[in-house]
Amino acid sequence: MSDNEGRKDFVFKITVIGNGGVGKTSLIRKYTKGSFQKEYIKTLGAQFSKYDEKIYGNAVKLFFWDIAGQSQFSFMRPTFYKGSKAAIIVFSHGPGEEESFDDVEEWHEDIKKYCGDIPIILFGNKIDLTSPEKFNDEKAVKFAKNRNFLGYYKTSAKTGNGVYEAFQAIITNLYEKFKDQ
Repeated sequence: MSDNEGRKDFVFKITVIGNGGVGKTSLIRKYTKGSFQKEYIKTLGAQFSKYDEKIYGNAVKLFFWDIAGQSQFSFMRPTFYKGSKAAIIVFSHGPGEEESFDDVEEWHEDIKKYCGDIPIILFGNKIDLTSPEKFNDEKAVKFAKNRNFLGYYKTSAKTGNGVYEAFQAIITNLYEKFKDQ
């Protein structure tokens, strides 16, 4: 207990995975700092961001583990996944969409193998790079539903579109899951 009023402190590790270049780091930065960096800087191995939030008066500490998507870092992933309470799988609606979406299944299998049945959410990022008439997210909606993900969210780390709602969906789910434990 954090004080005498029955409030609790929560600590959640959320792993963010997906192919290199889909915008994982940018999404985390947008949510935690409200900023966007145009230049692409490859994540080496993993990096984590700490973010404090209040939910219904309870302190929630979030640790976002941003796992490098490049295959040369795959041997490190099991160590980085350890202790994850939830995962966010990101693919791109911009350049490399087909490949990044095709690899979502592999990312899901990987996280399940090392973390079991944890809540997972799917982000389709870079919607700002797709014209509305070309946009089709039918496959993503179906995939998320078939895999029992918490949901699928269209996001843009650049414009901020959908980012807050998407992160809140996973954080609120974790809070509800652990508040009575």
